[in-house]
Amino acid sequence: MDLRLSEEQQMLRKLARDFFEKECPKSLVRKMARDESGHDPELWQKMAGLGWMGLAFPDAYGGASGSFLDLVILLEEMGRACLPGPYFSTVVLCGLTILDVGSDELKQTQLPIIARGDRLMAFCLTEPSARYDAAAIAACAVSQDGHHLVRGTKLFVNDAHVADYLLCVARTSHAHDPDQGITLFLIDARSPGIVWTMINTIGFDKQCEVTFNDVRVGNQAILGKRGHGWSVVTRALERAAVGRCADMVGSATAALEMSTSYARERMQFGRPIGSFQAIQHYCANMAVDVEASRLITYQAAWRISRGLPSAMDVSIAKHWVNEACQRVTILGHQIHGGLGFCDDHDMHLFHRRTRAGSLLFGDTTFHQKAVARELLTEEVFFPEL
Repeated sequence: MDLRLSEEQQMLRKLARDFFEKECPKSLVRKMARDESGHDPELWQKMAGLGWMGLAFPDAYGGASGSFLDLVILLEEMGRACLPGPYFSTVVLCGLTILDVGSDELKQTQLPIIARGDRLMAFCLTEPSARYDAAAIAACAVSQDGHHLVRGTKLFVNDAHVADYLLCVARTSHAHDPDQGITLFLIDARSPGIVWTMINTIGFDKQCEVTFNDVRVGNQAILGKRGHGWSVVTRALERAAVGRCADMVGSATAALEMSTSYARERMQFGRPIGSFQAIQHYCANMAVDVEASRLITYQAAWRISRGLPSAMDVSIAKHWVNEACQRVTILGHQIHGGLGFCDDHDMHLFHRRTRAGSLLFGDTTFHQKAVARELLTEEVFFPEL
């Protein structure tokens, strides 16, 4: 396995880094944190013009036919810039899921619009339990006269307030196996009966509580096969977990660069603080965590790109990156001392982003159990799972 980037991937990384340094300064990040929409439409269209909305879509749908690994490279640079906005929700969660199981007609009607940057989407999965397993899905869709009535509440839905369409995971039947009876619905966000409420979060991202009050949708809104949607959700969650790892690696990389630069420049007792052994150890530990996180993330992304079994690699990556990137930003605060604890310092943005990322798509405990389940496959060891 060769994890060195190709020439095209190196160009993508450089283009993205240069673009975000110019177009997404931290002042814009803070402004969008206070803004109701949470994203800059002008910046969004510039990104669409570079082809990034359709980076991983086939050219038949207006995309660039890139791989998931290409997308991960871009996501890392987005994390480095603390990019605000609905890119992850629209492209990674919804767009790639439509590409997975959408009908030919649905792909032709939805993916080119996403690739042009003219459609925003949100993925409605988690509920009040905040769990990422099929047994936690209580929202239901009742069949009635050739339609379905979707009812239930979804929590922590990123970007639902600006979405044109919602990809909602609901239960259409009950079975002994909770993985059965799950169906995905692509719903117009303006449909009667949909109510959203903003939730304050540590990461300054725009998360919502979305309530479906007997929302009427036609059978054509079903994505994939009715009752067989959990395998689709699982695939989407694997990509999302690795994508969030890449985002956290980007933030941790920026925190490391900022901290080592400060350690070289900050004078104390007549010498740079980087000359003190404690600070040197901090920087070394940060570098080890960043590089290990990047390698383990890229390995999982590579396996997904190749279509190889990746559940174990994904959970190992998310388990490690959740903790490692938080360690990096905490040490970054320590190196900067009192300055790093000022709320307007950029280190806060990186720490909040890694902290929020560690909770999305499975926290450390969730993926710890997933790794153990892969190692000890006998169900008797995990009756609660």
